[in-house]
Amino acid sequence: MSRVFVIVEGPTEESFVKGPLAEDLWPRQVYLTPIILGVPGHKGGRTNYARVQKDLLRQLKQDPTAYCSTMIDFYGLGRGFPGTPLPPHLSNIQKVEHIERAIKNDICGRIPDFRPNVRLIPYLSLHEYEGLLFSDPDGLAHALKQSNLAYRFHQVRNDFPTPEDIDDSPVSAPSKRLVAIYSAYRKVIEGTLAARAVGIARMRQECEHFRNWLERIEALPNL
Repeated sequence: MSRVFVIVEGPTEESFVKGPLAEDLWPRQVYLTPIILGVPGHKGGRTNYARVQKDLLRQLKQDPTAYCSTMIDFYGLGRGFPGTPLPPHLSNIQKVEHIERAIKNDICGRIPDFRPNVRLIPYLSLHEYEGLLFSDPDGLAHALKQSNLAYRFHQVRNDFPTPEDIDDSPVSAPSKRLVAIYSAYRKVIEGTLAARAVGIARMRQECEHFRNWLERIEALPNL
């Protein structure tokens, strides 16, 4: 079995990783443990790179028998991330992959003896967690008990090639679109319920970058 600690932005991602995602990967002999970014009393919040780097270094040093990953939204990414500002003319997936590689290179340069070249799998969500929920608009509407809104969720999904392409404008990012349609949306509780209704299999099918991340985790050997 491979153990993977996943540094997440906040309670929504923690609930997703601990629940639907861990349950999906457990039969594949992968055990996920989410860790909310930051120290006790200062958990979650703005994801500037200084905080991410500190947590990655600490986790990789603390347990050399486990892997470490991240689940951080590309939308609203904080200051100081390596690889930024981004080169022009990159696709959405190329943007996040560029930053992910830069994060790995930075950590590898700081603690090479802890084998981050093998043990670290950075992942940025395109463009944020709620994008995954648009993988199945009907499932999303069902989870929210708002079946009458399914057509509006379909309208959002159909405007983009994939759910991961739903843009990152402050007024039209996935979560902003969801709240505009259903103002009572509660991120932690309903976000997790919606993830279960949509299903990890559907997210894999619809979201290439998310699928690639899980396939990399599933291929990890035991340390």
